Amino acid sequence: MLPNVGWPELIVILIVAMLIFGPQRLAEVGGAMGKAIREFRKSVREGEDDLKPPTSSGS
Repeated sequence: MLPNVGWPELIVILIVAMLIFGPQRLAEVGGAMGKAIREFRKSVREGEDDLKPPTSSGS
Protein backbone atom coordinates (compact mmCIF):
# COMPACT_ATOMS: atom_id res chain seq x y z
CA MET A 1 0.00 0.00 0.00
CA LEU A 2 0.95 3.63 -0.30
CA PRO A 3 2.55 5.21 2.75
CA ASN A 4 1.01 8.29 4.32
CA VAL A 5 1.97 11.41 2.39
CA GLY A 6 2.19 14.54 4.49
CA TRP A 7 2.92 18.19 3.76
CA PRO A 8 6.73 17.81 3.67
CA GLU A 9 6.49 15.04 1.08
CA LEU A 10 4.03 17.02 -1.04
CA ILE A 11 6.34 20.05 -1.00
CA VAL A 12 9.29 17.92 -2.12
CA ILE A 13 7.20 16.39 -4.92
CA LEU A 14 6.09 19.85 -6.05
CA ILE A 15 9.67 21.18 -6.08
CA VAL A 16 10.90 18.20 -8.09
CA ALA A 17 8.00 18.58 -10.55
CA MET A 18 8.79 22.29 -10.98
CA LEU A 19 12.45 21.49 -11.64
CA ILE A 20 11.52 18.88 -14.25
CA PHE A 21 8.66 20.64 -16.04
CA GLY A 22 9.02 24.32 -15.15
CA PRO A 23 6.19 26.44 -13.77
CA GLN A 24 4.47 27.14 -17.13
CA ARG A 25 4.45 23.51 -18.24
CA LEU A 26 3.36 22.40 -14.74
CA ALA A 27 0.30 24.68 -14.98
CA GLU A 28 -0.58 23.19 -18.38
CA VAL A 29 -0.22 19.65 -17.03
CA GLY A 30 -2.40 20.48 -14.03
CA GLY A 31 -5.08 21.98 -16.24
CA ALA A 32 -5.07 18.96 -18.53
CA MET A 33 -5.33 16.60 -15.55
CA GLY A 34 -8.24 18.59 -14.12
CA LYS A 35 -10.05 18.47 -17.46
CA ALA A 36 -9.47 14.73 -17.73
CA ILE A 37 -10.83 14.15 -14.22
CA ARG A 38 -13.95 16.23 -14.98
CA GLU A 39 -14.58 14.29 -18.20
CA PHE A 40 -14.11 10.99 -16.37
CA ARG A 41 -16.59 11.97 -13.64
CA LYS A 42 -19.07 13.12 -16.27
CA SER A 43 -18.88 9.83 -18.14
CA VAL A 44 -19.26 7.85 -14.91
CA ARG A 45 -22.35 9.88 -14.01
CA GLU A 46 -23.83 9.30 -17.46
CA GLY A 47 -23.08 5.58 -17.21
CA GLU A 48 -24.81 5.38 -13.83
CA ASP A 49 -27.85 7.15 -15.28
CA ASP A 50 -27.97 4.60 -18.11
CA LEU A 51 -27.92 1.71 -15.62
CA LYS A 52 -30.77 3.02 -13.47
CA PRO A 53 -34.15 1.48 -14.28
CA PRO A 54 -36.71 3.97 -15.60
CA THR A 55 -39.15 5.16 -12.96
CA SER A 56 -42.82 5.14 -13.80
CA SER A 57 -44.67 8.22 -12.70
CA GLY A 58 -48.31 7.89 -11.90
CA SER A 59 -50.14 5.44 -14.20
